Amino acid sequence: MGAFWHPFSDMGAVERGGEFVVTRAEGVHVYDDKGNRYLDATAGLWFANVGHGRRELADAAAEQMTKLAHYSTFGDYVPDVTLQLAERLAGIAPVPGSKIFLTSGGSDSVETAAKIARRYWVEMEQPSRRIIIGRQKAYHGMHYAGTSLGGIPGNTEGYGELIEDQAHVVWDDPEDLRATIERLGADNVAAFFCEPVIGAGGVYPPPEDYLTAVRKICTENEVLFVADEVVTGYGRIGGSWFASTRFGLEPDFVTTAKGLTSGYLPMGAVFVAPKVAELFFAPDAGRWLRHGYTYSGHAAAAAVALANLDLIEQEGLLEDAARLETTLQTRLSPIAEHERVSEVRSGTGALAAVQLTEPSEAAGLAASLRQHGVATRAVGAGGIQISPAFVMTDAQVDELGTAIETALG
Repeated sequence: MGAFWHPFSDMGAVERGGEFVVTRAEGVHVYDDKGNRYLDATAGLWFANVGHGRRELADAAAEQMTKLAHYSTFGDYVPDVTLQLAERLAGIAPVPGSKIFLTSGGSDSVETAAKIARRYWVEMEQPSRRIIIGRQKAYHGMHYAGTSLGGIPGNTEGYGELIEDQAHVVWDDPEDLRATIERLGADNVAAFFCEPVIGAGGVYPPPEDYLTAVRKICTENEVLFVADEVVTGYGRIGGSWFASTRFGLEPDFVTTAKGLTSGYLPMGAVFVAPKVAELFFAPDAGRWLRHGYTYSGHAAAAAVALANLDLIEQEGLLEDAARLETTLQTRLSPIAEHERVSEVRSGTGALAAVQLTEPSEAAGLAASLRQHGVATRAVGAGGIQISPAFVMTDAQVDELGTAIETALG
């Protein structure tokens, strides 16, 4: 038996079947330890927005590490490059004037938003506002708050109740959110967490007008609106930096990670709108936020994030993600006619899922796709994840579609 414990895995099955060992990657391809090449359909895990093997990002990390790998950002300490990144992110924030809390990843970002949301209401002298609402099918990372807020039942099994004062609504009906807030009492509800496109739960684009409706309900009830853009942020939504901008949501918080550095170093960020942040930034407020991480604003990660944002801008990758939205939908939609496929979900950014009629077959199909030169994984309840790097060409999308059709038989 090997020593490595894989996340999200049945280690007994891994021990029986062996590991799929990846040794290198370039562009939209990854290579295994036998030298075989695979089209990377998932961009690692939703994150390699600019593609693999970008020398510019490796050089940015190396240059920063030779000067200052990292230093504490607690109190008034901060690396200069961290300040630069915060200003850069504030400049593309869905809500102007937002403050930026930097983290080590998406789960950290969700935990941060949940804690600040509750603390906000305490400072607003409404401490009863503690309940946080999530959606069915949703995924918000695997820390305590995120696991509780997620709507994937298997992810909570065996852990007991992780946090109190949380509730769930159906993923596609705004009126269920309204009714739940009314049942709980608006003066008891702190925040609503919402993925603009549900990611790990199966890639579910929002029903028409859903996002506008739930945002309006939160505004009417003074419930803080948290857009979880760990997957959709930094261009994945196509044409805009964030889904919140595309759909005009003006959220109180935006949780992000993955595409911030394209996965080259671990980093996340929480965008906190002025409505919330100004309470803590007031010069005479004297409000300590006793929360943070050793690697909040990690200097080398910040340098990579800045270089990554440069690449996205200079190479027009926001537009490429919009191109992929159309190409993926055009090429993959006909696969829905296959007898083993119940539907293909696409049409909102560089994201898609092929849903199998028999959900139990998804993991096997993902494994068999490797025999046809494609690396992907099962997602949600019986879906196949498609979330390529923005540099994937239309010809490579066609290659992907052909491989899926062949693997389906």
